[in-house]
Amino acid sequence: MKFLKSLQAKYMLIIVTAIFFVQIITILVGIFLTTTNQTIRDEKYDSSQIEQAWHDEASKLQNLSKEKIEHHFATWKNNYPDSSMFWINHNGKLALEMNVEEDLPTRWTPSETVHFIKERYDEDPFTVIAFLGSNQENGFIVFELPRKYLDLTIYDEYGNILLITGVLALILFISVSFLFFRGIRKRLLSVQEAMSIRDVDGLPIQIDVNKQDEIGQLEHTFNKMVDELKESKQKEQEEEQLRRQLIANLSHDLRTPLTKIQSNLYSLSKIDNLGENRSIESMNQSVQNMDELIENLMSYTLLTASKYKYNPEELDIVRFVRSSLASWYPVFEEEKFEINVELTPFDKKWMVDPLWMERILDNLFQNVLRHAKEGRYVEVKTKSTRNVDAIIISDHGKGMKQASKEAGSGIGLSIVDMMVLGMNLEWDIETNEQGTTVKIKRMNK
Repeated sequence: MKFLKSLQAKYMLIIVTAIFFVQIITILVGIFLTTTNQTIRDEKYDSSQIEQAWHDEASKLQNLSKEKIEHHFATWKNNYPDSSMFWINHNGKLALEMNVEEDLPTRWTPSETVHFIKERYDEDPFTVIAFLGSNQENGFIVFELPRKYLDLTIYDEYGNILLITGVLALILFISVSFLFFRGIRKRLLSVQEAMSIRDVDGLPIQIDVNKQDEIGQLEHTFNKMVDELKESKQKEQEEEQLRRQLIANLSHDLRTPLTKIQSNLYSLSKIDNLGENRSIESMNQSVQNMDELIENLMSYTLLTASKYKYNPEELDIVRFVRSSLASWYPVFEEEKFEINVELTPFDKKWMVDPLWMERILDNLFQNVLRHAKEGRYVEVKTKSTRNVDAIIISDHGKGMKQASKEAGSGIGLSIVDMMVLGMNLEWDIETNEQGTTVKIKRMNK
């Protein structure tokens, strides 16, 4: 039952039907042409009988005379009114002619005789040449009859009909096959189109399954795949929501004890002989780092959930970078960094969110402090071309790929990436053993 619904079975049915149809047409045409051919034979003369009879009667003619030949011609004329005949005697002269319309030579040489035979062979009119009597020296007589009065074969009379019938049958088979395969192609294209169209959830749409053949099975499998993708995406979204909620709760829960620890450390630092204790300073730095990590974690969670508020406005980005660097200047000086600043104003302002841009610069400067303490060099400059305006931050550290006790989780750069792309900017980072260079670029349109 499953096979009968398949495309293979349907096409085999088309072929069998075409063969059956051709056979029926062939039988009907054969019956028609056989009947018609019999009618033709009843109305036409049989060329083989004429030829045999002409030779037989010519061989029986004896004691030849013009009157005897003329009588013979008259008899045949009576039977075949549209025929023509002539007699070439033993001297090669035209002795008698009857109903001949063309001009015949009065004397026939062997070459002229051969030329005549060659010219008339299998041509119109139908020509029969027979020697008189039993002796070939008596000359010969010629009988001619237009071929339209002779019997014709089926193909002579109805050859075009047979050809047209065969061509029509072939065209019909090709047309049915074309329609069959066009339907297959149309259904395959609909599957391809469904694969390219996305629903509101970003997944392909399902296809209506109308047939249970191979393509129907493909459509059913495709729909099953779409269901599995939707189920998987829903489960992924639920897990992502759970993860974000967990991170938010964890961040909140961590901030409370950290605040208490910071408060206690501050109180300890005010006690005599403990204010300059390096252990307290180290603990305080660790608490600050942990607070920064929690802040980054919270920001990352909000960004991935598209809940981080974005308020873009036009800024003089060079002045903004200069102001941000000024707030970090004392920190770099305390760590004995050499600071090189080459900030040239851009022609156009940037459309960015000031809070996002400040967060990006803070994360990048923090990375310089974390990864480039040994190099003790930081450079902030601008570069402008016809197509691009860029802010470049460089250091002489050992690169972010090197293992270090100061290495962070990498979440800060992830935040930079999402914020830069969220403001329709571009950025790239190059890091190696000689240092790290970060470029934040705006394309000039």
